[in-house]
This record gives sequence, C-alpha cells and structure tokens, in this order.
Amino acid sequence: MAASDLSPQSEYIQHHLVHLNNIGAKQSLIADFNVVNYDSLFWSILTGLIVIFILWRMAKRASTGVPGRGQMFVETLVDMVEDQAKGIVPNEASRRYVSPLALTVFLWIILMNALDLIPVDALPWFFKVTGLGAEHSDILYHHRILPTADLNVPMGMALGVLMLMFYYGIKIKSPGGFVKELFTAPFHAPGLGGILLAPFNFFLNAIEYVAKPVSLGMRLFGNMFAGELIFMLIALLGGAWTGFNGVSLGMGVGHVLAGSVWAIFHILIVLLQAFIFMMLTLVYLGQAHEGH
Repeated sequence: MAASDLSPQSEYIQHHLVHLNNIGAKQSLIADFNVVNYDSLFWSILTGLIVIFILWRMAKRASTGVPGRGQMFVETLVDMVEDQAKGIVPNEASRRYVSPLALTVFLWIILMNALDLIPVDALPWFFKVTGLGAEHSDILYHHRILPTADLNVPMGMALGVLMLMFYYGIKIKSPGGFVKELFTAPFHAPGLGGILLAPFNFFLNAIEYVAKPVSLGMRLFGNMFAGELIFMLIALLGGAWTGFNGVSLGMGVGHVLAGSVWAIFHILIVLLQAFIFMMLTLVYLGQAHEGH
C-alpha cells in the first residue's frame, strides 16, 4: 500500500514504528545485518549504564550498620535473585557469576521496558516547543524510544544467553562430554542402536538450542511491541480533538481514562516480562549444568 493511500491514523502509527537507522526506512527483513537501529542502541546502552552505575554506587556505599532505603532495596533484590538461583543452578561456583548476571538483566529490562510509559510524542513535543536540537530534527523527532520493542534487542540478549549455555555446558561436562551428549541424549541405546539414534538425538538437541533463545527473545519482544502499539492507539483518541464538541470531549476523556488504566496495567507487564526473562535465563543456564 502506498503512503498516499494510508489514513492519517495509519500514517501516525507507521511513522512511530520506524526506527532511526542507517537506511532511513522500516526494516523489511526479520534478520538484516546491514541495518543498524541507532535509537535502540542508544537507549539500551544508556539504560544498561544506568543500571551498572546504580549497582556500583550502592555496592560502594554499602555499610554494615543500619542500611539506608536504597541499600535495603538492592539487598532485597539480591536476596531474591540468589534464592531463585540456588534452586535452579546447582553449581555454587557458577552462581557467583550467574546470580549477578540475572540481577543485572532483571533491572536492565525493567528500565528499558519502563521507557514505554513515556508518551510517544513527549520528546518530539518537548524539542519542538523548546526549539532545542533544530539542526538535528531527524534524530530528535523521528526515533523509537523503546528498545525491547525492537526485535534485535531481545534476540541479541537471548543469543547472549545461548552463548552462556554453550559455555557452561562445555565447562561442566568437558568439550568431549558436551559433544557426546548431543548425539547420545535424550534417547540412550547401546551399540548399534545408539549409532542409529545419534542423528535423531542431534536433531532434537539442535531444535532445543534454537527454540530456547527464540522463545526467550520473542516473548519479551511480542509483549512490549503489543503494549507500545496499544499506547499509540490510545494516543489517537487524543489526536482526534477538533474542538469543544461532544465527540471531541468524549474522545479526550476516553484518551485520559484509557491511557491511565493501560499505564497502570502496563507497569505489571514491565515487571513481569523482566522477571520472566530473568527466570528463564536462570533455568536455561541451570539446565546447561545438567545431563540428560
């Protein structure tokens, strides 16, 4: 469909679904390594640095005396993640690295997801009103602020978990044991039976290793993309204002009510999706320690 055939509402949504990238258009392929979404990189790196800085500051200011509210909050999160990790990752030496990783991922995703609570037109409106950055209008007015609604970000994080699965699988089972398990599990058989079952075992293990990061990344992406789209649809209610008439007033009230209700509900989605990603990360790394 040509751009001229789109309604103003469709053009509004289409505009907000295009990333600021090096091709100046919407990515057409699911996997296109020639496309770099600068807005997703900026916001994901910025939120990651903020999480690291906050944890570093809290660790530096931690005391053995009466803790402050910030220290108590972080210690509560650390205890929660550590308790979850103890029941999933059996190797204590591995938990020294897996638990901080899970905590960082949890807080990082919360912060990235929380960007969706900022109205989609807030930043463009701010820069337009203040006149700041007029020479960089394309950068300031045309970008998506939510990194987890960009498939590249959740899938990149999921691929990182996959690499760690390989790392711990090889480290715990040894390279030879890891490769052997690919061909001898989950169906075990002695002698000729094991040889005949080897291709099927490898095929099933390959599917499992592919399915885990795909489901991990797609779950986060799908929920956040849908939430972003609903916020855009709600924004159209306010954009339908034509003056002080019955229809416009009804649209305006609906915009405020729907936006408020969805924002409150979306806070639960923000936290839940971060918790699910963290838990699945622990589960997958815990499974990498185990044999079939």
